[in-house]
Amino acid sequence: MTVQSDLKKALAAAESAKGSYASFAEATDDNTAKAMFQQMSSDMDRHISQLNSRLGVTAQNTLNQQEQ
Repeated sequence: MTVQSDLKKALAAAESAKGSYASFAEATDDNTAKAMFQQMSSDMDRHISQLNSRLGVTAQNTLNQQEQ
């Protein structure tokens, strides 16, 4: 299903972004930038959770359609 494939791609991108933000936070000596990147990394946790939730819904819908 295209939607599920797209969600998996978005999930991978979100996980990659989270890692990048965490790396940026570790690499900078600027405390303002460090805090910003740490917040952005934390925000990605919410995005990842929402994408995983939606991925579960689409998987369940696919199973339900196959059973009919």
